[in-house]
Amino acid sequence: MELDISPSLNVLGEPLQTCSGDPLTGFYRDGCCNTSDQDLGSHTICVEVTEAFLEFSRFRGNDLSTPVPEFNFPGLKPGDRWCMCAQRWIEAQQHEMAPKVFLASTHQLALEIIPLDLLKKFALDLM
Repeated sequence: MELDISPSLNVLGEPLQTCSGDPLTGFYRDGCCNTSDQDLGSHTICVEVTEAFLEFSRFRGNDLSTPVPEFNFPGLKPGDRWCMCAQRWIEAQQHEMAPKVFLASTHQLALEIIPLDLLKKFALDLM
């Protein structure tokens, strides 16, 4: 019996594109901002991290710069692409620290937390 699995869609209603393979990102570490009920943080926003955001995140208790080899996490540096939590992105945006977004790689479920118009203001991939 063949399963009918629909593809993940991005915030534009198109097939979800890869966010990053190096460093390997995503809740499932599949390179995409795929999500499920297990992903309580909604790691659905594909961003390009900045030094300012990394410092903001560290200050908020989530150090994304320091490598954690036991979890195969290399640590992020400015310019890396990463699937981040939608709620943390909103928090960063409210403090004017939100990183830019790749809409084609941002999962449509992010729209449950962040309006598309707001994401578009931070988009790096709008034509």
